[in-house]
Amino acid sequence: MDPLPTGSARRTSPAMTLGAVLLTLLILPTSVTGSGVALPHIGHDTHASLDALQWVVHGYNLTFASFMLACGSLADLIGRRRMFTVGAVLFTAASLVSALASNIILLDLMRGAAGIGAAALLTSGSSILATTFDGAARTRVFAAVGITTGAGLALGAMAAGVLADNLGWRSFYGAHALLLALVLIAVPFMAESRSESAASVDWAGTVTFVSSLFLLMLGMVEGPQWGWGSKGVLAMLAGSVLLMVAFVLVERRVRHPMFDLRLLSNGRFMALCLIPVVVTFAFVILLPLLPNYLMVANGQSSQAAGTTMLLMTVPILITPLLAGKLVKWGWSNRSVFAVSLICLTAGVAWLAVELKPGIGAGALAGPLITLGVGLGLNFGLVDGAVLDVVSPEATGTAAGFLNTLRLGSEAVVIAAAGSALVNLVRNWLDDGLDRFPGYRGGATELANNVNSGDLAGPLATLPDEVRSRFFDFVTEGLTGAWQSVLWASAAICAVLSVAIYAMLAGRKSRATDGPDPVAKERPVAESMS
Repeated sequence: MDPLPTGSARRTSPAMTLGAVLLTLLILPTSVTGSGVALPHIGHDTHASLDALQWVVHGYNLTFASFMLACGSLADLIGRRRMFTVGAVLFTAASLVSALASNIILLDLMRGAAGIGAAALLTSGSSILATTFDGAARTRVFAAVGITTGAGLALGAMAAGVLADNLGWRSFYGAHALLLALVLIAVPFMAESRSESAASVDWAGTVTFVSSLFLLMLGMVEGPQWGWGSKGVLAMLAGSVLLMVAFVLVERRVRHPMFDLRLLSNGRFMALCLIPVVVTFAFVILLPLLPNYLMVANGQSSQAAGTTMLLMTVPILITPLLAGKLVKWGWSNRSVFAVSLICLTAGVAWLAVELKPGIGAGALAGPLITLGVGLGLNFGLVDGAVLDVVSPEATGTAAGFLNTLRLGSEAVVIAAAGSALVNLVRNWLDDGLDRFPGYRGGATELANNVNSGDLAGPLATLPDEVRSRFFDFVTEGLTGAWQSVLWASAAICAVLSVAIYAMLAGRKSRATDGPDPVAKERPVAESMS
């Protein structure tokens, strides 16, 4: 990998490069955590249906995940700095239009565009840091990456709540546009680099992969609305499976696939990439969804709900440093990852036990802090380990693969969890809503309202003397639905954690002859056992 010619007049600055990439990594997670908190405000302003409103979150997550591999390959091909610039311009423009949008469809489209920009920024930003720094400096940089991304997750919900409650939801996306404009100022001071062996982008693989994820998410979002047995939902789910099969067939046949299927045969590499999937089931699904529960069951404002989420996200600012200390003191990566997985699994199970209407910060503190510690212990450490097990020429593709699993699982699991909550709440309401003849709405409409953070509206339509009983009835069903989802998540986390720990101890295997897709694996692999 050789730097591209940049001209004798161009000056590069590792410090400005690091600052720009870290600011970017601070901003990107806030769209995941903050948009969910802003949804009630957006819904009130635009009068959007739940279907359309959900795509403010799902659209960003979907394109963020789906374009990760393609953006990683394109960054290797045309240059990491160029790809970073394209991503920054697109994210800034989409955020600005989002702040000005008055139509929910336009807002959904702009959030999808912002997700594409985020994919370009994340993959190229990680590769820029990997090629700008090496040795001990690189280790420190990726520790800073973990802390900064954690800060974005920590501050996103609170920042969105404060801005939405005081300045309106548009200010949240306007702040994104302003901060990314500052990042663009530093782009000329970044060094350009690309892979000498990079080939053309695999557009056939990109189209089949994106289409498969889109149909899967669309089917999950519309399942509770149209009915899981409806022809439309079944067709979308079946189409998703067929397109994923087509994606695998395409990747096996094209000369330069965006996803090297041989990676699937390497246990340690796959184990590292599955750790973020556990994070998704235990931690990430709570970021956009739990604030809505707190707004309904506890009667909290957006700002208060976002502030409560700090119990879960603030530990991420500290524990990556602890993870680095543990490794320095002789702990293997595998041991640190094991503690992280135990905390994540235990935290989500603990929350399932404690969750109830009116729950206070004291009862929430234990499980939420445990979850934050669990995520913080692997933040940055996973990213650095994955990039260390591939050759320098493949850093963009490797970052794309890791983050596709990370963000793809987030997009799909958030959609699935949201749909499960709507479905479970609706089933509960169907069995008892007739006890409140004063309520004129249906079970599906009410389930949609409470899962988007609004029970005040339905309560206002009822006589004063029945509001307390109605509140208790609805929140009991909502809590039961949440407990079911949390227990299912804990079980999945436990199974995946055991599998990951075993895979990290296993030996590398090759499914095919030829160049090793993880050519630098052995030094890091040895540190995991």
